[in-house]
Amino acid sequence: MEDYIVSARKYRPQTFDDVVGQASITRTLENAIKNNHLAQAFLFCGPRGVGKTTCARILARNINEDSDSAKDEDFAFNIFELDAASNNSVDNIRHLIDQVRIPPQVGKYKVFIIDEVHMLSSQAFNAFLKTLEEPPSHVIFILATTEKHKILPTILSRCQIFDFRRIEIPDIILQLEIVAKNEKIKADHDALHIVAQKAEGAMRDALSIFDQLVSFCGNTLTYNDVIENLNVLDYDYYFRITEAMAAADIANSLLIYDEILEKGFDSHHFVNGLADHFRNLMVCKDPQTIELLQVGKSTSDKYREQSALLEVDILLYALKITSKCDVQFKMSQNKRLLVELCLMQLCSVKEAVEKKKA
Repeated sequence: MEDYIVSARKYRPQTFDDVVGQASITRTLENAIKNNHLAQAFLFCGPRGVGKTTCARILARNINEDSDSAKDEDFAFNIFELDAASNNSVDNIRHLIDQVRIPPQVGKYKVFIIDEVHMLSSQAFNAFLKTLEEPPSHVIFILATTEKHKILPTILSRCQIFDFRRIEIPDIILQLEIVAKNEKIKADHDALHIVAQKAEGAMRDALSIFDQLVSFCGNTLTYNDVIENLNVLDYDYYFRITEAMAAADIANSLLIYDEILEKGFDSHHFVNGLADHFRNLMVCKDPQTIELLQVGKSTSDKYREQSALLEVDILLYALKITSKCDVQFKMSQNKRLLVELCLMQLCSVKEAVEKKKA
């Protein structure tokens, strides 16, 4: 029986071309290596799971490569990694500084990757400052952090800073489709879209969720299986609420909301989702903004159909009502009643808009 390797490790990029959603950064780093314009200290900052440590390792490996390097040579002895979350004392930094003084045995550079660098104590930062300011020519530092604002300005001023962005949903879906194909898993596009949304821009999170779903669903991922396993509120509920709103059917809207509560969904999450739903209907009104609709293809078709049945004034009024409910939610003593009142107001929107026009 083969050892199981999680997808986040199995499909970790090995070259800059493999890195998802950070094209401008990888191109800059590749050009810096090619033109020998390497800074002596880099700072990679951005949200979790977007490729900071991965790019640091690829950069560390690539800067030592030349025409004489063997293809399988990874220069592992030239790369030192320190997790500042658990090694944040002055002694840890002093040990690192001792290693800095010794030149590499093979290759041109010694590379020190310090992950979660914002976790270093202020004393450790101060001990590190002089070495970072005047490092030996054979040393390159790559610092990575999710919280750039916690790093001392004196450290920031000595680094070349790269801001990693959240990975966009289409890029995550594309990568998940490649993984699914390699693993011989049949996955619906809409199912992968939900995974990408749930990952919130982090490729590592998307792959972890994907592995979880494969354990649950087997070799076929369907939209229904995904929303059940991830406890995601089905878009269908929002479409049904909007239909009740258009028909001024207060009773039906309250029954749908009760059904949602019985399934264990959070009321605030429902209100936010409903506001997003009206926003999506609004962007469908104009061909120029329809590309802002970030949902799967079959759901996108439903949005276009429902959007055509509702006037812009009605959607704007509905957005105001849901936004107001969102603001009032935390302060409300009776949250269910607040949401029910919101639904009653939504079902009276048509009448309110007609009165306003009269």
